[in-house]
Amino acid sequence: MSSYKQFSSYGSTSASVNVNANQADILAHDRVVKHGPYMLDLHVDHLHSTKSPEMAQSDSEANLSLREEVVELENAARTDASAEAAEKSRATVHIPDDESTAFSFKKLWAFSGPGFLMSIAYLDPGNIESDLSAGATAGYSLIWVLWWSTIMGLALQILAARLGVVTGKNLAQVCRDHYSRPARYALWAMTELAIIGSDIQEVVGSAIAIRILSKQAIPLWGGVLITAADTFTFLFLEGYGLRKLELVFAILIAIMVGAFGYMYGESTASQVDVLKGLAVPSIPSGTLEQAVSLVGAVIMPHNIFLHSALVQSRQIDRSKEKKVTEANMYYRIESTIALVLSFVINVMVVGVFASLVASGSDGNCGSDIDLFSAGNCLAQQYGDTFLYIWAVGLLAAGQSSTMTGTYAGQFVMNGFLKLDIKPWKRVLLTRSIAIIPAVSVAAVAHNGDGSLSSLGEWLNILQSIQLPFALLPILIFTSSERVMGSWRNGRILQSVCWAIGFLVLGMNVYLIIDFVQTSFPDLIELYVLVGVLGAAYMIFICYLMKDSVWYIWLVSKLFNRQIHSNLYETSQAGQPSDKTKLLGAAY
Repeated sequence: MSSYKQFSSYGSTSASVNVNANQADILAHDRVVKHGPYMLDLHVDHLHSTKSPEMAQSDSEANLSLREEVVELENAARTDASAEAAEKSRATVHIPDDESTAFSFKKLWAFSGPGFLMSIAYLDPGNIESDLSAGATAGYSLIWVLWWSTIMGLALQILAARLGVVTGKNLAQVCRDHYSRPARYALWAMTELAIIGSDIQEVVGSAIAIRILSKQAIPLWGGVLITAADTFTFLFLEGYGLRKLELVFAILIAIMVGAFGYMYGESTASQVDVLKGLAVPSIPSGTLEQAVSLVGAVIMPHNIFLHSALVQSRQIDRSKEKKVTEANMYYRIESTIALVLSFVINVMVVGVFASLVASGSDGNCGSDIDLFSAGNCLAQQYGDTFLYIWAVGLLAAGQSSTMTGTYAGQFVMNGFLKLDIKPWKRVLLTRSIAIIPAVSVAAVAHNGDGSLSSLGEWLNILQSIQLPFALLPILIFTSSERVMGSWRNGRILQSVCWAIGFLVLGMNVYLIIDFVQTSFPDLIELYVLVGVLGAAYMIFICYLMKDSVWYIWLVSKLFNRQIHSNLYETSQAGQPSDKTKLLGAAY
């Protein structure tokens, strides 16, 4: 029964109470809810003064009962408010208000977390597999590709963090606000496919690690199911607070540093060759595909959506320009530290497997090397200790990236579709979408026969296809004055970011074409199908680019007319303002 109904029932206990008394009851109800039982006592005293002693005595029990009910309601309200405040405290992190210095390590510590969770996608089993494949086939030569891929990824992650801080929305929510319903659903489907593809690599990577650590007693599909169950363990840990969950991820990153660092230190990797591979651009014959795969593995589409959402876990006063600028600065520093650390870990993996090539003892570690056969190669060269250390590092990579992938799925689903469901239900749904194909793959895969390597190639192609559907929106929205205000990308930053975008897209197109030609050289029907799908794909990409300054500039030059975009400032007449026209003309 609602509090209003409870109070009204009390007012009707005596037929002698007149209409004015009933009205007083109703008015007093509002005062009771607002001010508590003390106001109820005053109201009851007022009623007693207007009634005969007999009437007041007959209502005394009802008065007492009402007081008790109001107290219960008030206590329940306090409990709900306390629970809500506790939930908010667990879900967000307070930023200390220290204005004494321009930079504070205490504030940096408070902001640290989202960048390191984001960096886990740079250390997932898919990246680890690309690293070991590059090291086994090209030695140290492609380390420079890994470095510049990380730099390009850092630029995009900074844009994602800036979008989340300035707007208070993640990329999926901004897409939902801007694009039409069919486009939103198409973007959601494409992003969900990217998450599923990444999740398969992560779950299978964890399953391989579990199989190695169990001395092959647990099959791959069993490891997949174990990994799926682990996700709910992480969800349970989330209930203890955001910082504790971030600590768990930090421990997993530390395990990767320890495992891969030990392997690198004990291997015969050449420090001089590592520095040479970093400083001297070189692509040996037959390794171009590996170079492109490194780029595709590092820049993950779902990670851009994830980072734009994670940065909102800090309590930032967006009404103050100084606070927004400060948050952007600290997130930029944190992201840089996190991705430099991820680069070091990736270089360790490349170095270990490059040392096998340099020593001439690579054995069966050729171009078809995968995550499972890599452990066998290490065991042949360095002993079984390396095999189990490799499995521990791989397990940490798989477990951490699986959970961040789940978070990405939740943010993407809620952002695009605006689904308001309980966290465990969202986890169950997103897990089911990815686990079913992962179990299917694990059930038919055979260790060491190249099937897992082929699976990795297919999944990298999938990631390459989906990349524009995160890359283009983040570049367009962060360049929009209407979305970002004074924090929009400047002309130089826009030029650099779009150059990165076109470079990545071009490399991905090459990877797709090369993969189709190599895998299906004589299948003409497939070429026709790829051509048709490719045409539809490019049309959708052009649709996404219709609000970019490049599109505005191109149309103005080719057709000598100005076009209107609702992402840029407009005049009262609904036409592009002089400021927007100048923005287009600048390009």
